[in-house]
Amino acid sequence: MSSTTLPASGQGSESPATSDHSDLAALGYDQQLHRSLGKYASFAAGFSFVSILTTIFQLFGLGFSFGGPAFFLTWPLVFLGQFMVALNFAELAARYPISGAIYHWSRRMGGELVGWFAGWFMIIAQIVTASAAAIALQVVLPSIWGGFQVIGEDTALTSPSGAANAVVLGSILLVLTTTINCIGVNWMSRINSIGVTCEIVGVIALVLVFFTHAERGPQVVFDTGSAGADPGYIGAWIVSGLMAAYVMVGFGSAGELAEETRNPRRVAPRTIRLALSASALGGGLMIVGALMAAPSLTDGQLATQGLPYVIDSILTSPWGKVLLIDVAIAVFICTLAIQTAASRLMFSMARDGRLPASTVLAKVNSRTGTPIAPSVLIGLACIAILAVNVGNSAIFTTLSSVCIVLIYLAYMMVTVPLLVQRLKGWPHDGVQKDADGEKLFTLGRLGLPVNIAAVLYGGLMVINLSWPRAEIFDPTGEFPLLRWAAPLTVLAVIVVGIACLPHGKAHPKPVTIGA
Repeated sequence: MSSTTLPASGQGSESPATSDHSDLAALGYDQQLHRSLGKYASFAAGFSFVSILTTIFQLFGLGFSFGGPAFFLTWPLVFLGQFMVALNFAELAARYPISGAIYHWSRRMGGELVGWFAGWFMIIAQIVTASAAAIALQVVLPSIWGGFQVIGEDTALTSPSGAANAVVLGSILLVLTTTINCIGVNWMSRINSIGVTCEIVGVIALVLVFFTHAERGPQVVFDTGSAGADPGYIGAWIVSGLMAAYVMVGFGSAGELAEETRNPRRVAPRTIRLALSASALGGGLMIVGALMAAPSLTDGQLATQGLPYVIDSILTSPWGKVLLIDVAIAVFICTLAIQTAASRLMFSMARDGRLPASTVLAKVNSRTGTPIAPSVLIGLACIAILAVNVGNSAIFTTLSSVCIVLIYLAYMMVTVPLLVQRLKGWPHDGVQKDADGEKLFTLGRLGLPVNIAAVLYGGLMVINLSWPRAEIFDPTGEFPLLRWAAPLTVLAVIVVGIACLPHGKAHPKPVTIGA
């Protein structure tokens, strides 16, 4: 088997930073973004995108309401499927450490058209996901201090005043995250790393509180609840798995920031796997702990209120408010991480001339080393999406659900072409080594079975996410058409994408070695 050694990193006369620049140049691009992220900052990017403190806080009730306590069992299954995807991503990140990872990986494996649509799907999904994360502030801030409810008195997201107030809070948050992204990656990474540290501490504290206030044992996860008597429980349990599917996405953000990471060929593959694994472990313990500590599993409050119900029942002020503040921090860094990833993806596609107004979107500020136009455009688009929540919160919720389908489709536009390439003998260059002579991450002989598992999982999950269920897409029964929101939205995104589809092949910026 042949061996390929990548451009030197820290050998000879080249410094590690210069070598990373040369490595990027070998892939066809200048070093325009500032390369300053270390291992922890790279991990923080993936962990904060998943943001279990934000997402489980929002979605625990969804899973429990369908599957009862046994909905927890969908968590390890979804993790296993997503970990198969993450392993493939990690192998690609070692070989193609370029911003706009999903776009570049799918393009190099499946060609220009596949790559473009993967990037297009991901940009749309990330914009909606950032909006959904920002709107979560409404669930937290008014509970900390009533002054955060600036419109009306009803704080519920589904109420007219709550929906309007959520847009105000979310818009303020998006202005802040956009400003941070424009200032520079150093500020973004510092704030994100501090926020992730706070979130990890909060998760550990919450798990300890739950387990020390347990009302029942861990065997509760095998309890199907009141739905267990229903012959259709398996169907309800499958629906409950959507909670885990909504949460465990975005772990590939380390790849999106590859051009700003030191030694990305080694760091990004590791942090992709670690971000997903740490999120799965912490989230799983939170779910089990909440089920063990809940005052009641049958009074209906766990399904309607979720984690806040458990927290309020066992924590008194000020500790309950301290935890809510930590959740608010998690919402902030989650929104920041998603917007950052989206801006790098948009920049990367524009740099190849693959988007309308590419010349403007591909510009990098020489002082901050950040693509300002994509950050501002994404911030404005997120605020525009938020405005939908004022007119109809059900439609906004549906959009948030559908955007996850787009993410899974984008993932499949990487794993399916990669599988095709594996069947043709990929990787053709044998074992790759870094400058220190160490092998880069590779699946080796496990590549084919892991890739097949990732494709099968992705296909099944897209079907599950897209299935026209009234209880997910039209819970009030007022808008029957929303049941078909997933396939209709995907079709609309494809149609708009065709209209925006650029002609010709991508053209990387001319390379200037050592620039």
